[in-house]
Amino acid sequence: MEPGSSTVEGITFTTYKAESDLEPAIKLIDQDLSEPYSIYTYRYFVHQWPELCILAHTESGECAGVIICKLEAHKRRYYEGHFADGPSLNRGYIAMIAVGKPFRKLGIGRSLVRQALDRMKAMGADEVAMEAETTNSAALALYQRLGFVKDKRLYRYYMDGTDAFRLKLWLS
Repeated sequence: MEPGSSTVEGITFTTYKAESDLEPAIKLIDQDLSEPYSIYTYRYFVHQWPELCILAHTESGECAGVIICKLEAHKRRYYEGHFADGPSLNRGYIAMIAVGKPFRKLGIGRSLVRQALDRMKAMGADEVAMEAETTNSAALALYQRLGFVKDKRLYRYYMDGTDAFRLKLWLS
């Protein structure tokens, strides 16, 4: 894969199209992420923002990775000591990303994030936010290489008591 590329040799990236896409995505996310999600959570994202739900498949059709995102208006609430007036921001949010263990270190995660960011930007996103476990150094390094910055630490954010960093990327 070339530096800066959002493609990976032998991997096809597709947008969520049908309920049948959920099963392999859920399986991968359940294996990789510490938080359990209900089917309703997945459906909330994929039915409202199908274009921001991207799956990576091998040539044999195996689901190698998935990213699930959303984009919506976000009111500017508090800035430099006072409440901000003015228009809301279009905030993208990366809710879930997972890459199967056999497919890590191939650039699939980076490609999924870049494709999601490109789509959010084309849809008018001003910024993108996400959370990552403070102990997940590989993920944090990836997001920082892509331009995300640590916005704040969220203490005991996850159900197991692990802290998270809120990460943000400003697009405009």
